[in-house]
Amino acid sequence: MAQKSTIYKVELSVSDMDRHYYETHKLTVAKHPSETDERLMVRLLAYALNAHEQLELTKGLSTDDEPDIWQKSLSGELELWVALGQPSEKVVRQSCGKADKVVIYCYGSTAEMWWDKIKNSTTRFDNLSVFNLTEQATRELADLAGRSMKIQVNIQEGDVMLSVDDNIVYVTPDQWA
Repeated sequence: MAQKSTIYKVELSVSDMDRHYYETHKLTVAKHPSETDERLMVRLLAYALNAHEQLELTKGLSTDDEPDIWQKSLSGELELWVALGQPSEKVVRQSCGKADKVVIYCYGSTAEMWWDKIKNSTTRFDNLSVFNLTEQATRELADLAGRSMKIQVNIQEGDVMLSVDDNIVYVTPDQWA
């Protein structure tokens, strides 16, 4: 029998001084059985970094042809495609063709090798941004994971302060493209 997703209730308060965006989002997040706490928290960080009233968490790991997060216009056009991890060159190429803007948040010990392998083939995509998150930061984020979370995210000059209860993690995404 297949394992079921674990449901997380998240109240995500975003104060993004760079984009002048200040909003609280109440999210119900399904954590796929194969998803780690680290990936779940990276997904919530990516959501906060791109927060918008039309931004949506997708089915993620359980669907191959969808990003982890997307934003569609009111008429259904795909405005933003947010992917996590280290997607293949083919997936990067296809997503750049489908969406107005594509953002990848890579993380993990092999992120630099992944980027070295695909970066030359991605230079033609003007709509692609790639950010790296350090292993230390994503491990610290994973330690904050809980089934019910109130997360406060403050973003200023590209630096991120994420807090859950009395625990704070500082993250500075490194832009590679």
